[in-house]
Amino acid sequence: MSFVNYDTSIKLNKYYKCLQCPVSLLQSLDPACEYYSNSYFFIIRKLSNNGTKTISLGQGQGPRAEKMILEANRYGQWVVLQNCHVAVSWMGELERICSDTSLAETAHADYRLWCTSYPSSVFPVSVLQNSVKMTNESPKGLKANMQRSFNSDPLVRDKFFTNAFIFMESANKCWLRGVFALVFFHAVVQERREFGPLGWNIPYEFSEADLKISLLQLKMFISQSHAIPFRGHVYLTGECNYGGRVTDDKDRRLILSLLNMLYNPNTIDVDNYALSQSGEYTVPQNPTRPNALEYIAEFPLSPHPEVYGLHENADINRNNKETNSLIQGVLKTQTELMASAKASGAAEGVKVDPVFQICKDILARMPESFDLAEVSQKYPVIYTNSMNTVLRQELIRFNRLLDYIRKSLVNVMKAIQGQIAMIPELERTHKSMVVGKLPADWLKKSYPSLKPLGSYVNDFLARLDFFQNWINNGEPNVYWMSGFYFTQSFMTGVLQNYSRRNRFQIDMIKIDFEITKWEVETDHPAKLGAYVRGLFLEGCRWNRSVQCIDESYQKILFDTIPVTLLIPALITLDGPKVLTTKDGRNIYECPVYKTSERRGVLSTTGHSTNFVMYMGIPCTKTQMHWINRGAASLCQLDD
Repeated sequence: MSFVNYDTSIKLNKYYKCLQCPVSLLQSLDPACEYYSNSYFFIIRKLSNNGTKTISLGQGQGPRAEKMILEANRYGQWVVLQNCHVAVSWMGELERICSDTSLAETAHADYRLWCTSYPSSVFPVSVLQNSVKMTNESPKGLKANMQRSFNSDPLVRDKFFTNAFIFMESANKCWLRGVFALVFFHAVVQERREFGPLGWNIPYEFSEADLKISLLQLKMFISQSHAIPFRGHVYLTGECNYGGRVTDDKDRRLILSLLNMLYNPNTIDVDNYALSQSGEYTVPQNPTRPNALEYIAEFPLSPHPEVYGLHENADINRNNKETNSLIQGVLKTQTELMASAKASGAAEGVKVDPVFQICKDILARMPESFDLAEVSQKYPVIYTNSMNTVLRQELIRFNRLLDYIRKSLVNVMKAIQGQIAMIPELERTHKSMVVGKLPADWLKKSYPSLKPLGSYVNDFLARLDFFQNWINNGEPNVYWMSGFYFTQSFMTGVLQNYSRRNRFQIDMIKIDFEITKWEVETDHPAKLGAYVRGLFLEGCRWNRSVQCIDESYQKILFDTIPVTLLIPALITLDGPKVLTTKDGRNIYECPVYKTSERRGVLSTTGHSTNFVMYMGIPCTKTQMHWINRGAASLCQLDD
């Protein structure tokens, strides 16, 4: 296997030399790569002497495709079968045609068969083995991304790009610099996917089509007014062209922040406008295609994360993500090997299964279920104190989970001993426990968690202990916010208490935040609202000396937030939303998530099930800076 720099014609000529009749060419597709926009058919037609026939496979297209292949085989044409993964039922017929020796012997010397397909288990193995394989993967890195864009249609055409406004100096300046900024923006949004949730909550498949439509709109605007209407074009680019793919409202906030930072009037008016905080990346003064490519060639292969708006610690997150992906793949294989060894051992009469002891140890640590009748008597439903209702609802949820885990452990132990059948659910649980992973069936019944099995059990028991202390000793001075099964119920309880005591409508109340100097506990409960603990910061840290968020320390990915006071307050309807503190500092609306995954099932409000709330935190830098950093608060860590 060889990798070459992006150049379509060089690539296809290279593969064409390897392609001898009747050997077919198979191209594996990548969702992020635009197959049509990169002049493939132009080059195919150039290489094909007698013409090209193209068909997109689907229902009822099999007979037409077969007819095309037979005619092309006879007359020396090229046949392009697109989307073979869709025509599952016809793949057997394709295998028969490609294996037909009589067709191979009588084939015209210029006949070629080109198949495109996403990775698929139904694609014929014999065709795969006898084909020249090619994949057009999305480029990795800022440098490769930008080189690809400038070497792709439409920017590869001088008539469209370099010579578009060559006789209009003002328009030409807007056009060239605007194009460079948009290409840079396109590369940034693509590369942020490599950083996991720090980059995007959901890894969107932005494509060359998004960039192309943005460039076409830019050219249209400049043709009409010889200037860029940034307000309108930023809206179209951020909300429609790219934003049309974005489903999470926090990601939409991010994409607009990145676009406004990289593509604004200063991009055109300021010479060598800085595209990154360090100033290492700028907009060239005259970025024609040759000048732009020459400038991009000087970019490092692995740029500093700050070019994407991220802290240098983001590299650690990216490396951890890649390592975890590799380890999970190895663990899948390891699980199968251990299962085979277990079966072999059982056949020889050896009855040693470490999972049995794990189940036994976990069961021994599990407490009894909460006595709901006793709790209801001790903490009855009171109109002015919703926390009693919150407590009871939480205990019901934890009792349900506790009973399920206990039953699951007992059944796994019985299955290991041969007392009951190892049904698929128990087998899945057993396989997960072999590698120390939280069973998926437990997670379906549980609160969200990314912890491994051992850490999850410790966390689960700590939550049960927190509520047992609440039952025994009364409401705590500081609530462990991360310990709630359904965190939003606690937040609603705080709002309801304030609403009912002051006779305000609950939808007219908001929660303000004040981070205190206490680290874990206070010596008295809150007079108004509630004290909470257990929150963490990712992408930033809490600067205890100046009482605001600041840049993370190197190699320290998370920071603990001290005890925080939740203060209910009336929503001000008059005037704009205040995003500054009383002493003039900015306020960053920091999203709070249940886990570091950040993504979840999207609701009708645009928020995911992983999202808890926005938390106003004082900061000295702009809100845009922290949005680009991916700064967020987490209720729990992964370990």
